[in-house]
Amino acid sequence: MNLSNVISGFFIILALTTNFGFFYGDPTILEEHSKYELFAAIIFNLIATIYKLGDKTQLGAVLLATSLVADIQLIASASVWALGEYVIGMTPEVTTAIISISGGALVANIISATLFAGGTLKSKR
Repeated sequence: MNLSNVISGFFIILALTTNFGFFYGDPTILEEHSKYELFAAIIFNLIATIYKLGDKTQLGAVLLATSLVADIQLIASASVWALGEYVIGMTPEVTTAIISISGGALVANIISATLFAGGTLKSKR
C-alpha cells in the first residue's frame, strides 16, 4: 500500500464530499448552504491539488487539471459571495450564481474521483 496514494485519495474524496455538502440544497436559499463548508471545500481542494503536483503521468496531468478547475471555481464562488455580501447586496441572482459556480467545481471533483478510482483499479500491484 502506497501511503501517498492513500492520502491523495483521502483528500480527493474529502474535497468531493464537502463540495457536495455545500452544493446540496435549494440554490435560491443561501441559508441552506454553509459558508464554513464552502471554506472547508476550498481548503480540501487546495490540499488535494498539492498532492497531485508530484504525479508525472498523463493521468496525473488530467487529475491536476480537474483539481485546478475545482479550485478556481470554488474560489470564484467564495468571491461572488463576498461581493454579494459586502458590495452589491445579496439578491436571488447572486445566491444562485454562488451555488451554480460551486456546482461546476462539484462536476470537476466527480471527474477527478472517477479518474482516480479508475487509475487505481487499472494499476498493477
